[in-house]
Amino acid sequence: MGKVTGFMEFERVDEGYAPVAERLKHYKEFVIGLDDAQGKVQAARCMDCGTPFCNNGCPVNNIIPDFNDLVYRSDWKNAFAVLDSTNNFPEFTGRICPAPCEAACVLNINDDPVGIKSIEHAIIDRAWAEGWVVPRPAKIRTGKRVAVVGAGPAGMAAAQQLARAGHDVTLFEKNDRIGGLLRYGIPDFKLEKSHIDLRAEQMQAEGVTIRTGVLVGSVPKDSKITNWAKESISPAELQEQFDAVLLTGGSEVSRDLPVSGRELDGIHYAMEFLPQQNKINAGDKLKGQIRADGKHVIVIGGGDTGSDCVGTSNRHGAKSVTQFEVMPMPPEQENKPLVWPYWPIKLRTSSSHDEGAQREFAISTKQFDGEKGKVKSLTTVQVEFKDGKLSEVPGTEKQWPADLVLLAMGFTNPMATMLEGFGIEKDARGNAKATTDFDGGYATNVPKVFAAGDIRRGQSLVVWAIREGRQAARSVDEFLMGFSDLPR
Repeated sequence: MGKVTGFMEFERVDEGYAPVAERLKHYKEFVIGLDDAQGKVQAARCMDCGTPFCNNGCPVNNIIPDFNDLVYRSDWKNAFAVLDSTNNFPEFTGRICPAPCEAACVLNINDDPVGIKSIEHAIIDRAWAEGWVVPRPAKIRTGKRVAVVGAGPAGMAAAQQLARAGHDVTLFEKNDRIGGLLRYGIPDFKLEKSHIDLRAEQMQAEGVTIRTGVLVGSVPKDSKITNWAKESISPAELQEQFDAVLLTGGSEVSRDLPVSGRELDGIHYAMEFLPQQNKINAGDKLKGQIRADGKHVIVIGGGDTGSDCVGTSNRHGAKSVTQFEVMPMPPEQENKPLVWPYWPIKLRTSSSHDEGAQREFAISTKQFDGEKGKVKSLTTVQVEFKDGKLSEVPGTEKQWPADLVLLAMGFTNPMATMLEGFGIEKDARGNAKATTDFDGGYATNVPKVFAAGDIRRGQSLVVWAIREGRQAARSVDEFLMGFSDLPR
């Protein structure tokens, strides 16, 4: 694979970033991808390792050694063909996937792993530029009708696969544009929405009917999601009109922080804050946008969504940005012999952190305080694990100025009204209950209704959503036709 001695000759070359002062002025992508020569050198580092753990480390099982070898040989078109065979949307994963494949790289045992994500990014960007990404409509139509509910990456992948199998697919989305959290969660500076729009055009050319602004079921009374549909269709109508229904609605209920003062103005879920900026970037007009200009911003939650809040707040011009994480600070370097080839727990610093943020670990918020109904500060305490429990450290209480608090602590489960409307059984976490078995995988307890993506597995990565969408599409195709040629 690649150059036999490449891993000994060449160092890892990471993608570059535009300077902080420059990129803070806009919401465009700022990653500087690999050029042809850098891509070839990076691919040359791929070893003839016998058992490529990267394949299994990647949830969609990208055939990584093969496309690395093709890039090394400057055969970019065939490299794209190999990548496209397992991944419907490499431009998404090449930008925002955390790259579990790299954690599983054999070279990562005692060196820096191959830059697989950057190579994938380079391949798909070249494919679009060269016109290699084209619609692939089915030559034979089956006459079967499939409804896919939820147009995030799982729904998009499933709809595309089912259309290519010859089915008449309708993709329903309650928001005004497709993409799910790719559209209204991930900031534009990490993923410009033109990439989603290009895929939507391709899918429509392949026969997918996209219906936006349509809510399946009813709106939860306590929902604070702002992009609700303008029309609705009942689960019963879908079941009557379609031969199969695949639910890919995601996990949308944000985890709350029910402490004293939670009702104060200025405390918002991350998914109230982030979508608004994305809509503004798309040219929409909004009244009362949640802004961080000149404010002391506290982001509660140390994951990717919290990092996205940090980057967006800095672009607004926040006075200060502080991010809290309840878990202790992880080590800067993982114990590779202990954790390889699995995803390691280690300190990860995002490009948004580099733009300016104070990070606090092992900290818990006890209460919010305000004036005239608006949050002005919050009180925290340091925490530690004792006897398997999280305990407060006495004498560590501290008050922080806070004009805007963003809750980015993850998502607990999908909307109950969706699952209850279909009568679908739930697992212990409130997700749709469905297995991933080869025989009847992704089928729910309701006849001809399937579930995939975060609505089934809980909050996860875009690459897992694509995997589940592809696998569920095969199960639906097999259910409709008795067999399936779609890849699993």
